[in-house]
Amino acid sequence: MKPPRPLSLDNAPLDRSPPLARREFLALGCAAGLATLAGCTTPLMRGQSPDVEVTDEKRLELIGDYTRPWGLNWVKLESVALVTNLANTGSDPPPGEQRSRLTTEMMSREVRKPDEILASPTTSLVLVTSYLPPAVQKGDPLDVEVRVPQRSETTSLRGGWLMQTRLRQMAALGGSIRTGSVEALAQGDILVDAVFEGQDDKILETRARVLGGGTAGITRQLGLAISNDGASIRTSTLIGAAINKRFFTFDAGVKKGVADPQRDNFIELSLSPRYKHNLARYLRVIRNIPMRENPVERTERLQLLGKKLLEPATAGVAALQLEAIGHEAAPLLKQGLESTEPEVRFYAAEALAYLDEPEAAAPLCKLAEAESAFRWHALTALATMSHVTALDALNDLLHVKSIETRYGAFRALRIRNSADPASKGESLGQKFRYHVIPTTGEPLIHIARSRAPEIVVFGHEQRLTPPKYLFAGRKIMITTSDTGSGDLKIGRFEAGEEPRYETCPPLVDKLIRTIVGLGGGYAEVIQCLQEAQKAGCLECRLAVEALPRPNRKFYKDDDPLPDAPTEADEAEAAADTVSRVTTPSPEMFTDSLQEAAEKSRPDERLAAPAGETYVNPASEKPAPSFLDKLKNPLGIKPPAR
Repeated sequence: MKPPRPLSLDNAPLDRSPPLARREFLALGCAAGLATLAGCTTPLMRGQSPDVEVTDEKRLELIGDYTRPWGLNWVKLESVALVTNLANTGSDPPPGEQRSRLTTEMMSREVRKPDEILASPTTSLVLVTSYLPPAVQKGDPLDVEVRVPQRSETTSLRGGWLMQTRLRQMAALGGSIRTGSVEALAQGDILVDAVFEGQDDKILETRARVLGGGTAGITRQLGLAISNDGASIRTSTLIGAAINKRFFTFDAGVKKGVADPQRDNFIELSLSPRYKHNLARYLRVIRNIPMRENPVERTERLQLLGKKLLEPATAGVAALQLEAIGHEAAPLLKQGLESTEPEVRFYAAEALAYLDEPEAAAPLCKLAEAESAFRWHALTALATMSHVTALDALNDLLHVKSIETRYGAFRALRIRNSADPASKGESLGQKFRYHVIPTTGEPLIHIARSRAPEIVVFGHEQRLTPPKYLFAGRKIMITTSDTGSGDLKIGRFEAGEEPRYETCPPLVDKLIRTIVGLGGGYAEVIQCLQEAQKAGCLECRLAVEALPRPNRKFYKDDDPLPDAPTEADEAEAAADTVSRVTTPSPEMFTDSLQEAAEKSRPDERLAAPAGETYVNPASEKPAPSFLDKLKNPLGIKPPAR
């Protein structure tokens, strides 16, 4: 699909003067003539002194003056699908457009007697939503949201399986429903929101996720659109050449620039691997690359940016422009690491990390631990580095006090190298990823709610106080063994089958493995751990989706701090832009479903929690789906829920 021609931007038109080489030649000739007549030497005729005083900033044309990013929107995909394997909590969907679409889909897959299947209480019609992020690659995993329609009589999706469904874009055009081509597939185990909340809420029982259950079927294009005022083949070629001097990738072992000028008003961009999880920063750095700059101008600008970097108010922009220059600017960025201002040290270290300079690791590690406002960005920057100092820094953060820092560091390690034996973990019963991380910090268990089903246990030999009873789903119960040994007795009870029993020591690791061995999955293990925590049997902390969060305020030493920060205080701090991180937010810790829902409901967005208080977004009202808006031909009024 070709990108639309961009609207005119309020930029000055391109300079239509002679080509760069010719102009520089004429300038050199004039300067030489003037120098001869004046009997003196100009800076053009002698090397510029490195300590020259630069007082006025010259207006330099940047790529961002002529372009805007293209392809940064999230594409919403939807479908009507079928959930099976319900414990008689499903329902027969009422007549209407949604049922008709599902029946047609089932018949296209050669499903016999679809109406009989839909009538079964073990099945339910559901609405499925997912999002294609910017620059997604074909085959990338996607989180999927699943929920029942408003008129459905289904009471719970717990334990269900989402049958494979084809996701498309949908829109109402000309009074009829139009759908696009298939852009993703989805299927997998259903995890109701009530599982993560640890409560039996009727609404949460009918809303669910399939973590990593979607698969992107297309690769989305990323690029720069050139304003109409400056669009020309010459401009497009000039911009592409400037970008390719700074960024490149390898295609079948051949070095290749990331920019490919397609037309006079559009440049396609390949994604640099180092910026895969911080796309916004990648584009911002590109737009800070000069259109053209001679060595003298570069020297003067480096000196000016070096001064701006040391000022907290201008450090963020200066660091981005130095990063756009590349390794030539690394010495100036390293000077910023010695600043007494935390903002300056952070911006300098972040830029150095994307240049893969080892000096960035130590300050980013300290800032990630000490300053929550910088944590999100610092961990992402460390994950981009290939130097061993970044690995050491992330391993050090596994032992700190902050829960979100510890799990954030673990996720960064997994993204940095998923095959690393220290964080690779194992797949338990082919149902979820399981990791046991040695740590000198406080024992902790973390449960993931996005990207993939995953349990991370920080600390070996975590013990449980033997309980009276705990449940892991509807079929598995945990009690204390009657032998007096203090062991746990785990039983599985199912109608028409003999009960199965297993015993294990009162250790978290052994309990999890035994539940899986008896047929339990991710939801069953989560329920057991939550019940153990409520009963006081769990001797460690339990956290759900404890991720670093954006929009936190940085308090300086001389700023007044609240006596006891609350969620309201944190919301007010998030609205204050004076002391927030000014660089773009990375995507490594983004929950795509939550972010898309929040963008569609800006007035209902949850405040960022303060300190170590984590609030799951499951209790939020879901964003309206296009499929919710389908007309009801029978005029049936939805029941109150």
